[in-house]
Amino acid sequence: MKKITVFAAGVLLALSIGVARAEKSEITISKQYGIHYLPLIVAEDLKLIEKHAKAAGLGEVKTNWATFSGGSTANDALLSGSVDLVSGGVAPFVRLWAKTKGEKEVKALAALDQIPITLNTNNPKVKTIADFSDSDRIALPAVKVSIQSLILQIAASKAFGKENYDKLDKITVSLSHPDALTALIGGKSEITAHIANEPFSTIELTNSSIHRVFNSFEVFGGQHTTDIVWTTDTFVSENPKLAKAIVAALNEAVDWILADKKRAAELYVRTSKSKESVEQILTILNSPDVNYAVKPLDNITIFSDFLFETGAVKHKATSARELFFGLAFE
Repeated sequence: MKKITVFAAGVLLALSIGVARAEKSEITISKQYGIHYLPLIVAEDLKLIEKHAKAAGLGEVKTNWATFSGGSTANDALLSGSVDLVSGGVAPFVRLWAKTKGEKEVKALAALDQIPITLNTNNPKVKTIADFSDSDRIALPAVKVSIQSLILQIAASKAFGKENYDKLDKITVSLSHPDALTALIGGKSEITAHIANEPFSTIELTNSSIHRVFNSFEVFGGQHTTDIVWTTDTFVSENPKLAKAIVAALNEAVDWILADKKRAAELYVRTSKSKESVEQILTILNSPDVNYAVKPLDNITIFSDFLFETGAVKHKATSARELFFGLAFE
C-alpha cells in the first residue's frame, strides 16, 4: 500500500509539472525606440519577466526581444505568429482590436506610459499646422496607421473641420524616429517636420533651427495613455500564469523607474547606446509630463472614438476595460 501511495504521489507530481510546463517556456516581445518603452527596457535588462515567471511556478522562461520602428510592423508580426506580444502606440492597436473583435481577439495586456508626442519643424514659416504647405514633409513611424498619424489627424480635424481630418496625410512620410531626427536636424532632406516620441523631440528642440508646433497633450487638453503592450486572447488563455507574470514584471519596472529616475536614465543610456548624456535623459524623465503606468487612463477611448467616427474602424470601445484584458486593472 505504501508503495502504491508513493507511486501515486509521483504521478501527481509529474502531472502537476506537466500542467505548469503547458504554458510557454519561451516568448518573444517587441518594443520600439525611445523612453516611452522604458518599462520594457528595464524588464529586459533586469530579467523581470523571467523572475516573475519563476515565482509563478513556471520554471525557466526565456524571453526574446525584438525592436520595430512602428505599430503596423508590430501588428503584422503578431498576426504572423513570429512574436507573442507587441508594443506600440494606441492607434495601431485599436485598429487591430476592432478588426479582430469577436474572432481571435487581440486586446491590450498593459499600458506603458503617459508621455506627449510632439510635432517639431525646421520650417520657420510654420507656426501652426495650418501653415504647412505641399512642399513640406512630416516624418512619422507609419503613414495613416501610427499613433503619430492619428494625433496629426485629430489636430487637423480641429484646425480644418472633421471632414478634412486627413488633409495633411499626403505630406506625411514613414520614417523611424532616429532617422527622422537625423533628417530634421540635418536640414538637407525633404523632411521639414517630425512627430516625435521622447527623447527625440527634446533632442530636436536643442537645435536653434527647430521649434515646436504642438504636443499631443495640448491637442487633447490633458494627459493620455500613449503606448501599450498587446497580444491575442489565445496567448492569455493558454498562458494565464505567464500573462500575469508579465504584468507583474511591468509593474515592478514602473516602480523601479519612479523610485530612482537617475538610475533609470543611466540604464536607458547604457542599453540604448544613446548619444545623449544621463543628465539629458534625466531631465526628460523629471518632466511633469512624463509618467509611466500599467493601468491605462480612462480617456484612452478617445482614440477608438475618433477612428470609429472617421470610418477607419467598425467598432468603438465603451470603456478602457473593453480594450484590455483585466490584468492591468488588478
